[in-house]
Amino acid sequence: MINKVSRHIVQNEPLIFEQSSPGKRGYQLPELDVPAVDAEQALGAGHVRSEIEDFPEVSEFEALRHFTRLSTWNYAIDLGMYPLGSCTMKYNPRVNELVARTEGLAWAHPYQAEELSQGAMEVIAALENALAEITGMDAVTLQPAAGAHGEFTGILMIRALLESRGNARKKILVPDSAHGTNPATAMMVGYTVENIKSTDRGVVDLEALERAVNEDVAGLMITNPNTVGVFEENIRKICGILHDKGALVYMDGANMNALVGVARPGDFGIDVMHLNLHKTFSTPHGGGGPGAGAVAAAKVLTPYLPGPRLKRAGDLWQWNYDLPQSIGRVRAFYGNYGVLIRALAYIMAHGGNGLRQATLDALLNANYIRTLLEPYYEMAYKAPSMHECVFSDDRQAKKGVRTGDIAKRLIDYGFHPYTVSFPLIVRGAMMIEPTETEGKRELDAFVDAMIAIAKEVEEDPELVLKAPHLTRTPRVDEVTAARKPIVRWQPSTRASQAAD
Repeated sequence: MINKVSRHIVQNEPLIFEQSSPGKRGYQLPELDVPAVDAEQALGAGHVRSEIEDFPEVSEFEALRHFTRLSTWNYAIDLGMYPLGSCTMKYNPRVNELVARTEGLAWAHPYQAEELSQGAMEVIAALENALAEITGMDAVTLQPAAGAHGEFTGILMIRALLESRGNARKKILVPDSAHGTNPATAMMVGYTVENIKSTDRGVVDLEALERAVNEDVAGLMITNPNTVGVFEENIRKICGILHDKGALVYMDGANMNALVGVARPGDFGIDVMHLNLHKTFSTPHGGGGPGAGAVAAAKVLTPYLPGPRLKRAGDLWQWNYDLPQSIGRVRAFYGNYGVLIRALAYIMAHGGNGLRQATLDALLNANYIRTLLEPYYEMAYKAPSMHECVFSDDRQAKKGVRTGDIAKRLIDYGFHPYTVSFPLIVRGAMMIEPTETEGKRELDAFVDAMIAIAKEVEEDPELVLKAPHLTRTPRVDEVTAARKPIVRWQPSTRASQAAD
């Protein structure tokens, strides 16, 4: 059970603005050993200000302790598991960071001459080759900066190919089990979108697909395994239906962490796909930082890959800009390079057998959780689960408790919530993906928490409906928070708190 006595590890922390005292400084500078310069004269009065209004004035130690305390309030992958289905938040091995900080790579400049960049270019070439082998595709580009950016790149390539044949066509088909960015991407490239319903097993309905495919269809965007964690067992037939009508198949590779070393999309007929390197190959995730949505293409689409492309000229790598059919650049320079180094380090550290084992561990972990929780939560689909399992809140809803309530209660047990209310085709969805990095002890603790919550729903649903109870901030009014967010500090904050 939860220890309700030990509420917080560290005391509450006021805003740094509220700790400010006039005259405090977080630094010390030595006396000038050169003549002083008047900043207004040197830079112009319009470019100089005497102070920053309301800027906090604190000591070095206060600043250090403030941000260290705040860091202890964060949930992090170093602290516990992220059971976020589809988002795939997993541990990033420290060796990745060590390699990415190699001086000659970390400080490489994108404008430096090719003959001085051979090592960096070798890294790019090695990663492209590795991803091509893993996916079973003919070529890879590392330019796209994110998964959705990779989708955009892939659909642009499909459009370019069809235009070269004389008809770009009008429509992209998207199954209801695909990721939500897929229809948005298709529309950005100029296509209309038609939805394809899933069967009661959670896979594409072949009859509905056959009816939908005609001469107006440019392609299909399919996620495999799909967002309900089910492998599209008819994927070869699906690709054949599209290809027979001159259309192409795009695969959203966000769930490729369920296939690496086991199945290759190129072998079952995919024409182009993207890979989220943070999901499958352990590069940093989120935070608005640099990402990578590598795109792999079959031979028919390789002429349309973004340029420039690497080519070998004798003993040297060169950038080839002579690509008349290329869709052109989709990213400045050559992609987010530091992320690419990390992905290659992960692949090389594991090797082929290690990557396959990681996939099998991810599948095992998800099915372990599924088996233990099925007696307590309703499975969305009875088909075998892959890397993630999707439950619904149908049983708990009879007591008035929904997926969001269960997720908030899970916070009290020390876990980050699972993915709530997604995929949309599952009412009250509870999507759980443990990834391959979690061990049995962590999985058992998570399962115990979920079972305890299920029992609480039956015995005392009000306890769950008012959760979380042990966080610094209790349950918030989410509607008000969304409509009237407070996004800046107000000087009157301390006074208003004192009045309260």
